[in-house]
Amino acid sequence: MRQRSLIAITAALSAGALTLTACGSRDSDDKGSDSGGGTTVTIGVDAPLTGDLSALGLGIKNSVDLAAKTANKQKYVDGVTFKIVAKDDQAQPSAGQQNATALVADKSVLGVVGPLNSSVAESMQKVFDDAKLVEVSPANTNPALTQGTDWATAKKRTYSSYFRTATTDAIQGPFAAQYVFNDAKKKKVFVIDDKKTYGAGLAGTFTAEFKKLGGKIAGTQHINPDSKDFSAVATQVKNSGADVVYYGGEYPQAGPLSKQIKAAGAKIPVVGGDGIYAEDYIKLAGSSATGDLATSVGAPVETLASAKEFVANYKAGGYKEEYGAYGGYSYDSAWSIIEAVKKVVDDNDGKLPDDARAKITAAVQNVSFDGVTGKVSFDEYGDATNKQLTVYAIENGAWKAVKSGTYTG
Repeated sequence: MRQRSLIAITAALSAGALTLTACGSRDSDDKGSDSGGGTTVTIGVDAPLTGDLSALGLGIKNSVDLAAKTANKQKYVDGVTFKIVAKDDQAQPSAGQQNATALVADKSVLGVVGPLNSSVAESMQKVFDDAKLVEVSPANTNPALTQGTDWATAKKRTYSSYFRTATTDAIQGPFAAQYVFNDAKKKKVFVIDDKKTYGAGLAGTFTAEFKKLGGKIAGTQHINPDSKDFSAVATQVKNSGADVVYYGGEYPQAGPLSKQIKAAGAKIPVVGGDGIYAEDYIKLAGSSATGDLATSVGAPVETLASAKEFVANYKAGGYKEEYGAYGGYSYDSAWSIIEAVKKVVDDNDGKLPDDARAKITAAVQNVSFDGVTGKVSFDEYGDATNKQLTVYAIENGAWKAVKSGTYTG
């Protein structure tokens, strides 16, 4: 995450500063609930709010909350008040599916932001699609979620209610491979993944591009994401003669893995995707992590003129947790739903229609606005049209952006 500078801008928050209760719902239709003189629309949030990945999930939740509060302050949709209801999936697909069912049952929920994990998204998509309830993820990167399981050869959109503001691993993996091979001059990689949807997919796209460029695969291995002892694979890396490791997975495992690889005697960089781009990775990996690399979606938020207002408002909001790698994308995901609600209300004489969910889903497809992360719009698959990425390196105990750009195949 763009965390070094982000930590400096976050402030302490007393407990209870966020209101995360669902507003009243109607059982008879999918319009927002009536609240006196107006209509209350709930935006659901699904993310890991507890557990190893909660640092990312809480940043997602807070950023959606900020979007809802900003829309209300601006009276952006006349007669509509936005609320959020946040559900904890603990990064588990089964919990995500249960949360999706609960969000669908709350008729005041007219859009959902999340989840963080691609594997969780797989369990939720059909539930939302059957209910015509739009879902916009700020973080999912597995290409199959939008382009089908045969995305590499025959793209086909499966769920018209699913969108994302983050670019995909079809771009992120090759982008990392080009940097490792061309810029870092590493030619022999050991590839490791956690066998999960995100990690395995990312490792696969990295490997294909690295081989295409002429790089050599020194070895491959899978790890158990529930383990913290990676000494066996660390020894394999050392004995392989690799000059770099690529890891497909997330920071709770990647940090200890990096530390143990160095301890085994392989003084080589570990490279990963946005799943390891976290302040906690540096804490877990320790001082030997200097030189490790990560790619992440977009450009560093603190460098974008479009993000200045978001950064200031987030700080003023008093949120305890930093907004992290996906804060800007979460705000933009929520705002795409808010824009769609505005379009549907404006087209229906200032009120929500009986089939609000279906109309809002259709409206999200055509949203286009200048967001925190730049221009926000979606292609025919529901993917973000903004495909910028950044490479970060650990220097002096912090992530530092070293290269931004887009993948050129």
